[in-house]
Amino acid sequence: MSERDQKLSEPAKSGAAGAARWSDYLDWVRSEMVHGVLALSPEEQRTPWVPSGWTPLELLSHVLHMEQRWFVWGFLGEPVAEPWGDWNTDEPWTSDDSDETRPRARWQVSGEVTAEQLAERLEAVGERTRGVLRDFPPDATAAPGGRFAEDPPTLEWICFHVLAEYARHAGHLDIVVEIAGDQAD
Repeated sequence: MSERDQKLSEPAKSGAAGAARWSDYLDWVRSEMVHGVLALSPEEQRTPWVPSGWTPLELLSHVLHMEQRWFVWGFLGEPVAEPWGDWNTDEPWTSDDSDETRPRARWQVSGEVTAEQLAERLEAVGERTRGVLRDFPPDATAAPGGRFAEDPPTLEWICFHVLAEYARHAGHLDIVVEIAGDQAD
């Protein structure tokens, strides 16, 4: 089985526990996301298929930035370029749809960025995540500074949170790929 096919398969039931298990599952869902977006044509990648208006390319950018925010900026406390680069505002949590003087917070990807470029960047973020999971125990607390000024979570909590977010978004992407396929028929 190729490395790519292994990543597209759920990790073995008898595999390593702890950080190695987290790493395997994050690799799996990350690969599922990339595979789903790359299966679409470039036009389909930039098409909003659901009423909220996001595109598959924007979703891929979002999970890239999300994982980097949690493991690099959040857990390690390292600065990252454009931690909210997947959004059209620096503080997406302050967006209020009822305030017409402020832009509605939404994901964005510039027209020059391709799915292949995002997939490469996501693989690099995944490599950083694998390093964090290799070098720190699951009960380690996130570094002060970075993303967490107060009440920093443990690495295990971050793993649960990130895997849950990936799972939600993988389900969203599955629906979009199905709709896109139905439109192509």
